[in-house]
Amino acid sequence: MIELSSAAHLQGQKYISLATFRRSGQQVQTPVWFAEQAGQLYVMTRNDSGKFKRIRNQPQVRLAACTARGKVTGAWIDGQALILNRAEEGAARQALARKYFLMRFPWLWSRKNIFLEITLRPA
Repeated sequence: MIELSSAAHLQGQKYISLATFRRSGQQVQTPVWFAEQAGQLYVMTRNDSGKFKRIRNQPQVRLAACTARGKVTGAWIDGQALILNRAEEGAARQALARKYFLMRFPWLWSRKNIFLEITLRPA
């Protein structure tokens, strides 16, 4: 595990570009909300999304600070994504709710929502 302080350019950012990989090795970038807690990054997605399916097949990811539209504004960092089970997602849900006010509204939640824990790799 790497401390988030070594990825200081992510602190204070609202979005990261999460790059996942197809079986062919082609990178697919998606801007997402994220929250940091105890050296881990947390992301919410749906279990029927492309990024979930790509992570399930290939847990290596890359991420960088970006705008809401996905324009990358920072350096890329390599990481490893872990799909959290329902029993483990409480910390991720709370971290995202602290950072993003809209996460506090129940209409945003779906049974298809899942949480990812991303561990950054040392450079």
